Amino acid sequence: MSSARIQPTACAVSSAIKHLRLRPNPSLSSLCFHHFAIRGRGSLRRTLRVSMSSAQSSSPLEICVKASVTTPDKLGDCPFSQRVLLTLEEKHLPYDMKLVDLKNKPEWFLNINPDGKVPAIKLDEKWVADSDIITQALEEKYPSPPLGAPPEKASVGSKIFSTFIGFLKSKDPNDGTEQALLSELSSLNDYLKENGPFINGKDISAVDLSLGPKLYHLEIALGHFKKWTIPDSLTYLQSYKKAIFSRDSFIKTRAQPEDVIEGWRPKVEG
Repeated sequence: MSSARIQPTACAVSSAIKHLRLRPNPSLSSLCFHHFAIRGRGSLRRTLRVSMSSAQSSSPLEICVKASVTTPDKLGDCPFSQRVLLTLEEKHLPYDMKLVDLKNKPEWFLNINPDGKVPAIKLDEKWVADSDIITQALEEKYPSPPLGAPPEKASVGSKIFSTFIGFLKSKDPNDGTEQALLSELSSLNDYLKENGPFINGKDISAVDLSLGPKLYHLEIALGHFKKWTIPDSLTYLQSYKKAIFSRDSFIKTRAQPEDVIEGWRPKVEG
């Protein structure tokens, strides 16, 4: 592929400004994503086409995502990549996945993205990344079906992922990390009791598509490394989790449990 030139798109810049409060914690950026918008051309390898009917997009959107570390030619464990794939699925947009081995990044990928982070998607002939920016751009470009939620609901459950990581990495059972996670999960359960079944009521929204993959990672990683599960007493949260995990879009885009485990192993074992 030809060399790429970094140039923020108008859509990406506008969305970044609108969503400064939603930027991911920089300490988590090493997982699988980064802020960038890139222009590049050329052929891409290791392509897996996902065929879907759509009246909104005439040709598949190209998206770079993490490849599995356990199974050749399978989707990897990045929750931010799944968030974008879920958005494409729920909007019935056709797409081509470019599976990227993040431990041995191919030259074509580094040409379009020197930082080597995923997810990244090609919109209007420009490469754009960061799941916040991508999902907002997709909502603006393909507004039907709508996945937006009121701004005041955007932060619901937003601390769960960071408290999950704190508990997962903890070596001291008395350091309060478990209680911090339980507190965040209980708050979400109470919110769903009053406002559910989804964050924005009866219909799934972008907030759910962001939170769902994180709850999936939480369930698998804590179950494996700490033999810990979300308490059954949090009945509304349990129902919420099952409702998201059972959707066709989620089943189609979820990582294999073994990939989730291997993805978090370095965080747990150092």
